[in-house]
Amino acid sequence: MTTEHFDVLIVGAGISGIGSAYHLQDQCPGKSYAVIEAMDTFGGTWVTHKYPGVRSDSDLYTFGYRFKPWVGAPIASGAEILKYLGDVIAENHIDRHIRYGTQIVACAWSSADNLWTVTTRRKTDACVQVLTCRFLWMCQGYYDHETPYVPDWAGLSDYQGQFVHAQLWDPATQVAGKRVLVIGSGATAATVVPALCDAGANVTMLQRSPTYFYCHPNQNELADRLRQIGIDEETVHRVVRAQIMFDQDVINRRCVEEPDAVFEELKALVRAYAGDDFQFEPHFTPRYRPWQQRLAFCPDGDLFRHAAAGHVRVITDTIERFTPQGVQTTGGEAIEADIVLACTGFRLSVMGDIPFSIDGTALAWHDTVNYRGMMFTGVPNLVWVMGYFRASWTLRVDMLGDFVCKLLKHMDTIGAKQVAVALRAEDQGMDLLPWIETDNFNPGYLVRGLDRMPRRGSKPEWRHNQDYWRERVEIPAIDLDGTEFRYDDRPAAQHALQAAE
Repeated sequence: MTTEHFDVLIVGAGISGIGSAYHLQDQCPGKSYAVIEAMDTFGGTWVTHKYPGVRSDSDLYTFGYRFKPWVGAPIASGAEILKYLGDVIAENHIDRHIRYGTQIVACAWSSADNLWTVTTRRKTDACVQVLTCRFLWMCQGYYDHETPYVPDWAGLSDYQGQFVHAQLWDPATQVAGKRVLVIGSGATAATVVPALCDAGANVTMLQRSPTYFYCHPNQNELADRLRQIGIDEETVHRVVRAQIMFDQDVINRRCVEEPDAVFEELKALVRAYAGDDFQFEPHFTPRYRPWQQRLAFCPDGDLFRHAAAGHVRVITDTIERFTPQGVQTTGGEAIEADIVLACTGFRLSVMGDIPFSIDGTALAWHDTVNYRGMMFTGVPNLVWVMGYFRASWTLRVDMLGDFVCKLLKHMDTIGAKQVAVALRAEDQGMDLLPWIETDNFNPGYLVRGLDRMPRRGSKPEWRHNQDYWRERVEIPAIDLDGTEFRYDDRPAAQHALQAAE
């Protein structure tokens, strides 16, 4: 067993961990750090998912980092995104800091030592290594990469064909000429169905409820025009990001204020690809307003072009049971399939399902209160990166990168070894509620796991509000000497007075 010490440990080498590593070494070059990654390579979700057509469902001008211009089409394949991430790692020499194939066994905080002790196990030889750090930056994502969510369907064991969840898809699977049943209606289903059709499969999409789709050419006219007139890529990236974020802010507000009008506009975009006579009832009329769940992007209207051409059959119903040949729906339809592909979502993983303890006591995240979706009451020297659902995840990676570096430098300035957040005097008696309001955003994986998530308060500071357009002003303006911050287990003001004595 060996022990190493770092100023900062970053957990995860996906989109969050790589971006956080960049900001740390750029803004705090004197800090030592390592990135701990359970997989054998970087990329996180873009390594896990290998299903047909895997691609982004956010535009890459905002999903890409602010410091690394994106120069391709707005919607990119998984392979293109991995290349982009690899370029970031290589250009900034982040690879020398990453420990691949390393599983975290436990994280324990000691107030006496002001240290996190992170016990790891190397996958290749089961070697146990103990790492210590002053600060823990959790960038491991939000779902279980090993075990996807599969509903407890009756008769599943009776099915004699090939059953696979999209998260576990083998790219070597041959689908040409086969009957493929895709179960689901969200972004994953919207991606795999066109790809399966293109590969020659006979596709049926079975959905419990319809999803909203946004159809648009896979291009950005502003970016193309700026390049045409000779504008440099850094400026193109910055301006196009601003344009996209402005447009997203408008559509997000309109989804709440005039959802019916937004739906009519979404229909018009679909008809541009599927034809004016395309029928939305019953298979493409959701039961909730736009953006209560993710709005699935259809580049070039690919899903609807295939639907209009008869390449895919859509059925809206629930599953009564599996049969040896396929699926029997509640409505009485028998669907025969050689392959059943379940696009049924994730299992929520809170902090990577890593056991945490504070001074020897096991930490239950549901007992903590969430500060702006990144820190937690009673948990010192830790920040969690949880991105946005209605805007690109990476926007928050960049924003929290700035915040963490500002916080670390502030701690150095005041000589603090420990920082935590605590409810203020004015917060006493505040209602403590589930992490997010289900009438605001309610995907199944999140609703199923709310009892394991930290709680939110009824005041804006004590929640992850999912509003990038507010947070881009509020988070940079956080007063690190505010009464919610405690340094070395003392209120910020008291710490400042004692440090000055």
